[in-house]
Amino acid sequence: MTVGRKDRGGATTVLRGWRGLIHSRDGATAIEFALLAIPYFVIVFAILETFIAFTAEQLVSNAVDTVGRQLRTGQITYNLGRSTDKTQAQFRQLFCNEINILIQCSATEIATPDKLWLDVESYTSFGSMPTTVPMKNGDLDTSGLKYSPGGSGTINMLRAYYRWQIITDLVRPFVSTIRPSDGSIPSIFLIVATAAFQNEKYP
Repeated sequence: MTVGRKDRGGATTVLRGWRGLIHSRDGATAIEFALLAIPYFVIVFAILETFIAFTAEQLVSNAVDTVGRQLRTGQITYNLGRSTDKTQAQFRQLFCNEINILIQCSATEIATPDKLWLDVESYTSFGSMPTTVPMKNGDLDTSGLKYSPGGSGTINMLRAYYRWQIITDLVRPFVSTIRPSDGSIPSIFLIVATAAFQNEKYP
């Protein structure tokens, strides 16, 4: 009789153990977090990337407005034989000074553009200005970009392009605006800012 009671007690203990294991909630939170962590952090990184890129875009846009105003008023001129004349490198340096809060331009970048591209041209009318971003093979086409602003009373357009590098791998395909034709993973958000204006009749 004693042995039978021990056997029944042992079976009851094992049964209780299995029931406890089935109903146990230990580690459930960790498992749920593991399942939700990846999409959660993807969303967080996407928000951060978008916010920083948008801030950089606003910064470049403000620089275009500021430098464009200096061109319009004759504070910056080109090839007119004046003290206000600026070479292309000097003009790029002035532009970089306006964006150095967030975007730094090295001496190499000033001399040989790699990320920041500036296009300053004079036109016969506002209607003759281009309305699209020059693209070739899924990337920015820089072959036609110039530095040739006009003088007093001329119609000009200043366009700035900046190749903003996206840091987070997971959000690159969703944030990038440049799609390489070779099929490689996109990693560049192209910032574009434009100002069209007619120079004042400065002396």
